[in-house]
Amino acid sequence: MLISLDGFSKDQLIENKAEVNLTSKVTDGKIQGSAYMGCNQMSFTSEFRKGGKVKISNLVSTMKACQNMNLETSFQKKFETMTTYSVEGHFLTLSDNHGNTMKFVAADWD
Repeated sequence: MLISLDGFSKDQLIENKAEVNLTSKVTDGKIQGSAYMGCNQMSFTSEFRKGGKVKISNLVSTMKACQNMNLETSFQKKFETMTTYSVEGHFLTLSDNHGNTMKFVAADWD
């Protein structure tokens, strides 16, 4: 579950059921992930590399039009710009080269 993204409150993220799923099988060092930010289903390729480096690419989405797509639009613009990751307990933090971050918590964590 996405719990922190610049410009959005935690309540907004919860209300939109904002989540990223990275539980797919790893193939050739890549994970085919999925995401949902309240409207469209998204999929992407992620590579978590040594030294805390991450590459997120091939982000695609269904094309439904919903009333408020601010969260989804912001997520789509920022997600592929993330270049580093850190894991602390049940939390995953992604960061870009400008200090912007996204923070996630494992779905099975209360």
